[in-house]
Amino acid sequence: MPRVEVGQKVLNENARIAGELRQRFHEAGTLCLNLISSPGSGKTSLLEQTLGRLPQDAKVAVLTGDIQTENDANRLRRFGFPVKQITTGGTCHLDARMIERHLQDWPLQELDVLFLENVGNLVCPSSYDLGEEAKIVLLSVTEGEDKPLKYPSIFFKSELMVMTKVDLLPYVPFQAETAIENARRVHPEMEVVKVSCTSGEGLETWMQWLEHRRKAALQTTAQPAI
Repeated sequence: MPRVEVGQKVLNENARIAGELRQRFHEAGTLCLNLISSPGSGKTSLLEQTLGRLPQDAKVAVLTGDIQTENDANRLRRFGFPVKQITTGGTCHLDARMIERHLQDWPLQELDVLFLENVGNLVCPSSYDLGEEAKIVLLSVTEGEDKPLKYPSIFFKSELMVMTKVDLLPYVPFQAETAIENARRVHPEMEVVKVSCTSGEGLETWMQWLEHRRKAALQTTAQPAI
């Protein structure tokens, strides 16, 4: 029983900090997106392709989480945008306090988009609000079509599913439409974008989705308080 109480206190404190972060993002007009997937689904590759397609004066930054190493941050820094690695040292998710701490010297008013690359895991990250505008779940075609049914919480909480590595579809026994159907059984309004970071397929659609959400965030910020 005490273990349950401790868990509730941790989540309650996380929710409080996440709420404060969300308010800060809203006031600054910063679109915060939380990317979540199994290990190896292509979060860092998608971010590489995204940053590589943005103009050099874009106001974009990345916080990338991993249990160990700064490998992902090193891959992303070469594009010239602010990037910080959050090394959790064993924790299987990012939490709101980690985000708050690593944002201390980044003026949010100077950021239009903040990407949070979560630790590779479909379970733990679903329980932790990071103050993001939207969760985005990645599902690669090298996984199973039943992932949305096995891990429903993260698919239910995500607004967008990015199906990655679609250039491999001719070579793997993955039924893309079945995977989409399963995702929408969990979340009927789930948006889906199919991409390949190797061939470039679908990346323009992904960039259009980002631009639409960025403009929506700015419009919301510009609206006067009632």
